[in-house]
Amino acid sequence: MRVVDFVDPTRRVRAALVAGRGHYDTVLRTVAEATRSIWIATANLKGLMVEDARAAPGRPRTRRRSYRSVLAVFDELARRGVELRILHAGFPSRAFREELDRHPRLFQGGLQLRTCPRLHFKVVVVDGAFLYLGSANWTGAGLGAKGAGRRNFELGFVTGDDGLLDRVQFVYDRIWKGGECGQCKLREVCPGPLDIVEAPVSPRARPSRLPRPGASNP
Repeated sequence: MRVVDFVDPTRRVRAALVAGRGHYDTVLRTVAEATRSIWIATANLKGLMVEDARAAPGRPRTRRRSYRSVLAVFDELARRGVELRILHAGFPSRAFREELDRHPRLFQGGLQLRTCPRLHFKVVVVDGAFLYLGSANWTGAGLGAKGAGRRNFELGFVTGDDGLLDRVQFVYDRIWKGGECGQCKLREVCPGPLDIVEAPVSPRARPSRLPRPGASNP
């Protein structure tokens, strides 16, 4: 695969720059409104808390904000039939794994996870119509969920451009399905080459698929 072949320097693309809290306001809010699919690529995968816009039954809304895990949002989306994929490089954080255990629908297949140690790009594609491409990992600090003095300095852009969406999804899906595994020079140390994994699995369902914390990871 030669990604450079996809570049067309003469083509104009409409996109918007996002930074800091803009990742939260734009990317995560779009994710919560997905109707068909969410594809995420991230080097690091950690627990992520988001504002809970739901009012508690029988209680009026207050000015005080409440929060819940984004996996609770994913669980609701999975119940509605939204396809959820996360392609990641490192072993998910303990907080992520513990929260995943609380959502049987997700670890039984509602949330599909695959690992590629070489993965470093950060992408969010929603419904095949919204694309985020930038520096932010799928973490609270990366996606602006933390306070102004604690979040990372991140930059990216969002677009609905069909050409970019097609190209990014092609690269993502090729890696997801193991299309790059055959020629990978790190295959011998890979925890689970994707071209021999029969189906996407969660770290809870098949812990042998992923390296344990502290294991070597090139």
